[in-house]
Amino acid sequence: MNNSLATSTLSTGHTSIDSPLIVEMSNLSKVYPNGTVALQNVNLTIQEGEFVCFVGPSGCGKSTIFNLIAGLTQPTQGELKILNMTPKQALKQSDTAFVFQDHTLLPWRTLLDNVALPLEIRGISKKKTHEEAERVLELVGLKDYTKALPRQLSGGMKMRVSIARALAQRPKLLLMDEPFGALDEITRQTLQEELLNIWQKDSKMTVLFITHNVFESVFLSTRVVVMTPRPGKVSSTIALPEPYPRNEAFRSAAQFGEFVREVSHALKH
Repeated sequence: MNNSLATSTLSTGHTSIDSPLIVEMSNLSKVYPNGTVALQNVNLTIQEGEFVCFVGPSGCGKSTIFNLIAGLTQPTQGELKILNMTPKQALKQSDTAFVFQDHTLLPWRTLLDNVALPLEIRGISKKKTHEEAERVLELVGLKDYTKALPRQLSGGMKMRVSIARALAQRPKLLLMDEPFGALDEITRQTLQEELLNIWQKDSKMTVLFITHNVFESVFLSTRVVVMTPRPGKVSSTIALPEPYPRNEAFRSAAQFGEFVREVSHALKH
């Protein structure tokens, strides 16, 4: 792990009773044109500064929720507000950023230019886009690779670039759809710790994270949202009031095992 990302802040997250609501879902449902009921009457609120993991069986609607939040599709019924706006309004203001499982880097652009792309699209000057790209590449431990091309990187390094590209937009809401799913376990655990350290440095950034890995959900989040099989509903939300930073010692702690069992039980029942 890059030690430059370490933080000594000890907390259980950034939220308080007065923290503003970032996501508000009210009776949210989504039925696709082929008749598939992906989501049914989902009610959920997420506060500023939370790190929330979504777990559930394949096809339970986790990615559909993210697509709705990102404004990529529209709900069939119910109401969804992002920062008290519609998802498309929030996306237009660059308040929302997305990290996919596939890094989606442009192979002909250097790392610096890949990270700078969203800022270029917004019409920000070249000088400012490069300054911001350099800042976030240093944040993810890749400051010495600004001129490298994606083909020269490992899978873990490519994912760091993808995260840096999202962070360059300084989003208030970061959506991460199984970003570490294709990585080996050592790289995965390293990036989990680095992601938490980055999140802790931005006290107002909210992270929503999809994973099929119960251990990952417990390590990362302030709260786990457990989804039912299709049609997707929220069966339970499990608070994880363990302090941050979380490190290797937490993975072997008795409390970690208890949380894993609680989330696993919720998934099965």
